[in-house]
Amino acid sequence: MWTTLRHASFRGLWGAGAVYFIGNAMQTMAAAWMMVELTGSSFLAALVQTAVFLPMFLLSLPAGVLADITDRRRLIQIALVVQAVTGTLLALLLLSGVGGAATLLFFIFVAGSCTALLSPAWNSSIADSVPREELPLAITVVSIAYNAARAVGPALAGVVFSAFGGAWNFALAVGSTLAMLWSIQRWPPRPHPPSRLPAERLWGGMLSALRFAWHSHTVLAQLVRTVAYSGAGSALWALLPVIGAKQLNLGAAGYGLLMGCLGTGAVLVGLVIGRLRLRFGLEAIVGTGCVVFATVMVIAAFSHWAPLVYLALVCGGAAWMAVMSTFNTATQTSVPPWVRARALAMHTLCALGSFALGSAFWGALSDIFGLDFALCLAALAMGCGLLLARPFPLRMGEKTEITQVPQATQWEELFIKDAPAPEAGPVAVEMAYKIRSGESAAFLEAVSHLRAPRRRDGATFWRIYRDLADPSRFVERFIVTSWADYLHQRARATLADQELEAHVRSFLAPGVTVTMQHYLAER
Repeated sequence: MWTTLRHASFRGLWGAGAVYFIGNAMQTMAAAWMMVELTGSSFLAALVQTAVFLPMFLLSLPAGVLADITDRRRLIQIALVVQAVTGTLLALLLLSGVGGAATLLFFIFVAGSCTALLSPAWNSSIADSVPREELPLAITVVSIAYNAARAVGPALAGVVFSAFGGAWNFALAVGSTLAMLWSIQRWPPRPHPPSRLPAERLWGGMLSALRFAWHSHTVLAQLVRTVAYSGAGSALWALLPVIGAKQLNLGAAGYGLLMGCLGTGAVLVGLVIGRLRLRFGLEAIVGTGCVVFATVMVIAAFSHWAPLVYLALVCGGAAWMAVMSTFNTATQTSVPPWVRARALAMHTLCALGSFALGSAFWGALSDIFGLDFALCLAALAMGCGLLLARPFPLRMGEKTEITQVPQATQWEELFIKDAPAPEAGPVAVEMAYKIRSGESAAFLEAVSHLRAPRRRDGATFWRIYRDLADPSRFVERFIVTSWADYLHQRARATLADQELEAHVRSFLAPGVTVTMQHYLAER
């Protein structure tokens, strides 16, 4: 696994990312504990997690589109500069004694927005810095760094909080942001390859991402399972300050140790997660992780003995890392390059969006019905999530499913004398097939599999028709919103799509070829 660090750009981005993760973890821990001291409210303490992660829900998808269609280096730099300025201002306000609960939540929300904007671009840069066959290992190494930060960051923040006050944690977080900024200057992301296609717009790019996820059952299954797991598991993370303060009577350093236990468990399992996946498979890892994390929440709900809670949290951190990294790896290895940053954004949106909304929900529930009730209900919800395994099974994409067809092949059949303007449309495309006699049922079964890739890559409508005058003749018809969208749809075809089309054409009558017609809507 650690051989991925032989790549200089990956090593540099990973190291600076680890420092950045630690700074963010220190900032989040300090904000949560400061909220407990300022207000004593479970809901407001949990709302810190919402302020950190709600921007992921709101901004991840637009950020993913921007990462796919704009200069990733510039996008990351702008977000980091704004975050550094924001963190500096918050530290100064708190050191001056003029920052209250509302101020804290606002600035934490702004910092979370900056992280949301840069995350898809940074993650796709990480993916570009290693060969594809090493990508699952690289994802695991990054996950270890992230979860090690969850162990080291809160523990370090607790020490700084006790010794110097909470404001200095925000000042140190600014330093970690500057470290990330330096790494992007030193190892900039790889530029997007030149393309003859019209540039995608922000709104159209978002629709493309959502359409891809909806019509790719592999990706949809991963996203649905992520929402269920993260939403239920957010209860423990959000209520941990309350567990530390009210259940175990700990101070800031003790709360940092609780967070550190979760991070420690995540790091330990990260060292072996690759071998565990190979030996037991994705579903076994996810199912076991759900059961373990639910058990940890029940223990945290009722135990007043700190050593037992510490041990349980180590196990909980291991379960969280095993499940979430499995979802992340499955998503990143199941999408072609054109939508990779957007797929990462959708994974982040599902994971942290449900985390943010779940944190607010479990915090409010704890204030109304009590800590033990909220955690037990969350454990039950996580157990029910196991029922999603049958309708939404997990798998990693095959290489042919993510490898796009060479551009020269994509345009072979596109003979348009006078191409319309990119925004012209809608465009209807018809492909006529004359098949061998007696093979209609087999042909229809084969051609029906074209529905998903056509819709996934841009079509808003798809259907197959039989010619009433000739039972052996069928017409496939699909519609895309504009000529530009049609060109993008053709460019997104993968080797797996090409193999599927070849199988469909194998039913053609001898000496017959597929005929294609294009129609532009006029009224």
